[in-house]
Amino acid sequence: MKIEQLRIAGLRCFSEATLALDPGINVFAGDNGAGKTSVLEAVFLLSHGRSFRSGAREALLQRGASGLSIFAELRHADGRLARLGLGRTGSRWEGRIDGLNAPLGELVRECAVVCFDPGSHALISGGAEERRRYLDWGVFHVEHQFLSIWRRYQRALKQRNSLLRSYPLPADALFLPWEAELAQTGQQIDQQRQAYLDLLRPRLARSMQGLLGELGALELRYRRGWAEDQELASQLRVQRERDVTRGHTTMGVHRADWTLAFEHAPLREHLSRGQGKLVALACMLAQAELYAEHHGDWPIVCLDDLASELDQAHQRAVIGQLVGASAQILLTGTELPVAMRDLPARVFHVEQGELSRLL
Repeated sequence: MKIEQLRIAGLRCFSEATLALDPGINVFAGDNGAGKTSVLEAVFLLSHGRSFRSGAREALLQRGASGLSIFAELRHADGRLARLGLGRTGSRWEGRIDGLNAPLGELVRECAVVCFDPGSHALISGGAEERRRYLDWGVFHVEHQFLSIWRRYQRALKQRNSLLRSYPLPADALFLPWEAELAQTGQQIDQQRQAYLDLLRPRLARSMQGLLGELGALELRYRRGWAEDQELASQLRVQRERDVTRGHTTMGVHRADWTLAFEHAPLREHLSRGQGKLVALACMLAQAELYAEHHGDWPIVCLDDLASELDQAHQRAVIGQLVGASAQILLTGTELPVAMRDLPARVFHVEQGELSRLL
């Protein structure tokens, strides 16, 4: 898929900007703080309904603006053109597809974007939430029922947590239906996650071999969030007293995690910061490849400040793989990366919310 036209209004430093993107490589160059990353952020918002920047929710809106909007014309591999819109007034997001109101779930299913940025190493070195988010994005684009099941699970989790905090403690009969719902939907989510990881493993191994072959064989370990040899429903009943003490549900798919181990770096603490970035990048590329194989269409790839995150050899390897796959690339930097100077690219200069095309 390729974005042909992009329009941004009221996002961070952009009062209004309209640009036509190249189907191949697009570079956004400018000084630090000029607004380059915000262009990638706009595209990512269409695909995820959130920013890839941590703590960015309240900072998205331009100072003094009443709302923000993002519009894109998206060309799919089959030639179909989708007109996508995302707007926010206050705290409420609204999506549109081809001029009609659309739930955010439909909007993010229509537009797929993967991103590598300076914070991506958190996928490897950070908490489990980031890894669950990565995993669930992939499952969402493979399993059409995943979102509805996930929402049912979240509703049951919220209700059980509310009961756990009630005083006096409610009777067992009030817990049982919510625990049954958690167990049923949790089992489905767990099965879908494991099936997705089975598909991802060989692609991840290939991607990792190309970027960090010196680490040796790869092992992907998955923990579903409760004991492997027991049913979730029975575990919830047994652990209810402990959960009352803690005030929240301590087991379930919301506690799941996955980790990577290497033959020559069995613990993530054995990885350097640079290696952690390359592992995160390999995860992104493997997920993009799996998406492309499933949909027949590569997701849009955003690479934020690539030159400061990777050495030139790895830059060339990554860009070469993406160009070979005919993926649309959106890349930022203070200047055109050396590794790309012999490749055709559309280059934009960004300065304080103003965009101008250089090449």
